[in-house]
Amino acid sequence: MIELYAGKGTSKYKICITNKALPKNELNKVIDKKAKVLIVTDSGLPNAYVRALKQSIKNSNVYVHIINKGEKAKSFKNYQQILKKLIDLEFSRTDLIVAFGGGVVGDIAGFSAATFLRGIDYIQIPTTLLSQVDSSVGGKTAINVPQGKNLVGAFYNPKLVLISTTYLKTLSEKEYKSGLGEVIKYAFIDNQKLRSLIENNSQKIINRENKILIKIIEESIKTKSKIVTKDEKESGIRAILNFGHTFGHAIEAFTGYKKLSHGAAITLGMVIASKVSFFEGHVKDYQLENIINLINSIGLDSDHSNYKYSALKKYIMNDKKVADGKLNLIMINKNYKAFKTNKFQVSNIKKAFNV
Repeated sequence: MIELYAGKGTSKYKICITNKALPKNELNKVIDKKAKVLIVTDSGLPNAYVRALKQSIKNSNVYVHIINKGEKAKSFKNYQQILKKLIDLEFSRTDLIVAFGGGVVGDIAGFSAATFLRGIDYIQIPTTLLSQVDSSVGGKTAINVPQGKNLVGAFYNPKLVLISTTYLKTLSEKEYKSGLGEVIKYAFIDNQKLRSLIENNSQKIINRENKILIKIIEESIKTKSKIVTKDEKESGIRAILNFGHTFGHAIEAFTGYKKLSHGAAITLGMVIASKVSFFEGHVKDYQLENIINLINSIGLDSDHSNYKYSALKKYIMNDKKVADGKLNLIMINKNYKAFKTNKFQVSNIKKAFNV
């Protein structure tokens, strides 16, 4: 088992990565024996997984709350229903939530934990590649509103993150590729080792070979944990984790969160952001080609021709990275490293959409 850490001081937490069953001892270490536990999961997770998790927790008062699968489940309505369940079960500040599922479950369960009684403990057990490498680490919790994604939320670290690659075996191809989109992101943030792993093992990654999966998950989390520990509330360097997200979130909002998975949208967002970087002079043409080739090498789609700047503009300007009326973009430089800037020509964004 690989052990990593994120956060600092009293908010520091352990991240365990294994290719075997969940380590029960790690799970029960952080759960008080007298505590009530609410497992929040979704309708897409096999019942056998939920039963096994429930049996792994030694406590007698373990409850389950199931939300629908999909991005639309990250709503005020479902958030209110979770709070109602906690109140009806008379949860106190010594009780906790277990987020068991993908990024949607982690986000809404984490936000419920952050806001119920001004904050109770929660554990992340992510079951998709996307949530394992990204949303389960860093303490970002949120729900969506009609005006945009993740506009209502809180920074609130979990007590523990448990990651098992055994859950990835049942992922659909769409869900698996969604996670690969976030893995690619880390390769372009500050991790040459991860970029080399992808370049040299693309077919093994496509085939979901366990040894390479463990490596890319570990490297992705190392990158993210280092950044979120330095900047827990996105006041500085953490913003680079949003590479591809400004345009990707706009595509998701424009399509009503129905057409593309989150990772697929972020992948297209990275392609657009890389093209803006090219037109701004931050990367050469061959470097842009290298970025797109790496994306394509693991079976991800880089064609964003169905999406026009004019249609996405209002969603782009609703992005959380707009400050004082100025859009902050995450671009890529000649060293294949992401950086934040609000100095660019809007005409170059339009060009990027048209190429």
